[in-house]
Amino acid sequence: MTVTGSFRSLAKKKLPSYLLHKPTGQARVRIDGRDHYLGEFGSDQSRIRYGTLIAKLAGGQLIDPVAPAKSGSTHKKSGSTTSAEVDSGPSVSELCLTFHRFAETHYVKNGVQTSEVHILRSVIRPLRELYGMIPAKDFGPLALKAVRARMVELGWARTTVNAAMSRIRRIFKRAVEDELIEPSVLQKLQAVSPLLAGRTEAHDNAPRHAVGPEDIEAVRGLVSPIVRDLIDVQRLTGARSGELLMLTTAMIDRRGEVWKAALVDHKCQHHGQSRTLHFGPQAQLILAKYLSADPGHPLFKIIRTAYCRAITRACEKAGIDRWVPHQLRHTAADAVRQQFGLEHTQSVLGHSKANMSEHYAKAGSIKAAEVALKIG
Repeated sequence: MTVTGSFRSLAKKKLPSYLLHKPTGQARVRIDGRDHYLGEFGSDQSRIRYGTLIAKLAGGQLIDPVAPAKSGSTHKKSGSTTSAEVDSGPSVSELCLTFHRFAETHYVKNGVQTSEVHILRSVIRPLRELYGMIPAKDFGPLALKAVRARMVELGWARTTVNAAMSRIRRIFKRAVEDELIEPSVLQKLQAVSPLLAGRTEAHDNAPRHAVGPEDIEAVRGLVSPIVRDLIDVQRLTGARSGELLMLTTAMIDRRGEVWKAALVDHKCQHHGQSRTLHFGPQAQLILAKYLSADPGHPLFKIIRTAYCRAITRACEKAGIDRWVPHQLRHTAADAVRQQFGLEHTQSVLGHSKANMSEHYAKAGSIKAAEVALKIG
């Protein structure tokens, strides 16, 4: 079997599981109908042996069914150094733990951890499951491909898997930076190419599109007032849900016909871009219901995941295709593009490049205010 063929077969069927052989208490894995015994179930040795076999399987290498599991030490003559006494360096799990601790303080905005920390936990899980116990210096391209195959098996989308591979390399890059491993380990991992569209068993998510008025109304009738109001404001302004959920009374400048909210924390802040939301008469009527005497009080008492979950559950109840809050930006973009053109769409959505607005709609504050006054 070729290496390419082996990966196709891995993608089509499940990776062999780490199992318990009850009569002997040993761990085992069944490959091509044959059991391979790995040592004491749950032991570091058995998990290292399991990861090694999976890497060989992913690489199309022959697996010797009678090869003994490698023990952690090889005894030599008296007075000589055993391999157990040689420092093999940190394990993959230790690298993951070190990076996770770094991420908890690095990926923070306004004192709150970003979603990157949660995503990293999901990426680390299959990595540790297969190779957590092996020395990080021994984690190579075949092992990375085996982890990738596990993610495909779990149903992850192609782009999600590719992003996960980048995050794993980021873990090893940080370890190189901290001199925990040699740069050659990372260099080998960088040789693994991304999954290409149409050339992998991993599926691609359908492109997001604008939500039609019928589907919006179907959901509006099944959600709470706060979710309904958020849907309406998002549709009118083209704002991201996170941008609306961070709003406080103090942030909204209510002078003039169009209200404005200059965001100090937004998606493209690290690129040096500014972001200001504009609220026309219709949006103002909704926001007015949530203004508080406490200037620092959030307008909408709901978290982003709950807002999204409320909409997707309502879609299921209504029997319509599922849509998420971010698609309302596409809806707003379509409406602005039809009435005003690309430059106004770019201003409303906060894009620095016109091609991003084209993406949302198959510059400047003045244009955004003009749109808000007429349709927002």
